[in-house]
This record gives sequence, C-alpha cells and structure tokens, in this order.
Amino acid sequence: MESIDDYITEHIDQEPDLLKHIYREAQLKLLHGNMSSGHLQGRLLKMLVHMINPKKVLEIGTFTGYSALCMAEALDDEATIHTIEIDDEMEDLIVNNFSQSLFGEKIILHIGDANEVIQQFENNFFDLVYIDGNKRDYWLNFESVLPKTEKGGFIIADNTLWHGKVVEPVKSNDWQTKGILEFNNKLKSDNRVEKVILPLRDGLTLIRKI
Repeated sequence: MESIDDYITEHIDQEPDLLKHIYREAQLKLLHGNMSSGHLQGRLLKMLVHMINPKKVLEIGTFTGYSALCMAEALDDEATIHTIEIDDEMEDLIVNNFSQSLFGEKIILHIGDANEVIQQFENNFFDLVYIDGNKRDYWLNFESVLPKTEKGGFIIADNTLWHGKVVEPVKSNDWQTKGILEFNNKLKSDNRVEKVILPLRDGLTLIRKI
C-alpha cells in the first residue's frame, strides 16, 4: 500500500536531480545522512522563501548544503544566504555540492561555531533565519539571531518535535532532547515573537519577530 509520505512527494514539485543526488549520497556515505532535509521539506523551504522574499538569509547547520540550495532556488538575483557549519570535515563536500548548482554562487559558507560567527555580522540584519544545528544550542542560537533579525522577519527552527521524544520521558544524558525541550518551552512564553509548530517531518517551528 502506498504511504501518505509517498503520495505527498508524488503530488508536489519534483526534487531537482542534483538535490536527489546529494540526498542519496548523504544516506549512503554519511553517518547521519537522514539529517538532510529531503524532498518535501526542501520544496517547502523553497516555497517559504518565495513567500517571504528575503534579501538576506542566515542558516545555522549546513550539513551537505541541501537546504541552502533549496532556499537559494527561490532568491532574487541580489539576495544571499550565509550558512554556518561547525564541522570543518564537511567543507569540501559542501563546496563541491554548491559548485554543481546554478544557485551556489548565492551562498556564502562559514566554517565555525554559529554563535561566534553570528557576532561577526555587525551590520547584517536578516529577513529569514533557518536554525538546524546542534539541538543543545537551539535557545542560544535563537537569542543570538533574534537581535539580527529584521522586525517582521522570520526564523524557522527544524526538528522541534525531535522524533516524538518531546512527549516522552527524557533520559538524564539525552542533551539533544533537553535542548529541544528548553527551546520549545522558552519560546512558548516569548512575547517578542509569534510562533507555530508544523508537524511536518520532524517538526518545523515558524517564528515571526514582532
């Protein structure tokens, strides 16, 4: 029997061949290949960028570059994405993936700790921020980027349902789940922003700065 996920991906825009290749290679060759956004989420990110029409985008957590390329598809010619990846061993793979895309020239890659790199953007303010890095640092990431997000701008946080672990008992050493719970709980009462969680894939929280 066809699954709902299969039905959805068969009835939305096709996944570009390069992104399909990047996703498949991640599954085959990387330890945590499932961290790649994938077909449905990638097309949603592209659609959101079309709707928001940002001039400057910031991404925390590049991984293979899949999500950055999805967002870059929808950017105007003068718009740019700054993407930050902490794992320097991923740099060559990311640069190679960007080089194969017509949209790669819109993306600026930074290697390093996100919160340190963000402080270097003294005069940069972003219309859209996508948080998909270390789950333990989500709230710290959010506090770092919020002052650099334009009023009325958007922040998207991925994995905020975290494999359903947010509604299960948490193990004492499960710092990733604890990070997501901290983020969700603090964000709930944060009156600086509007927020809604979409139960898409592993949970996607849309946040608008008031």
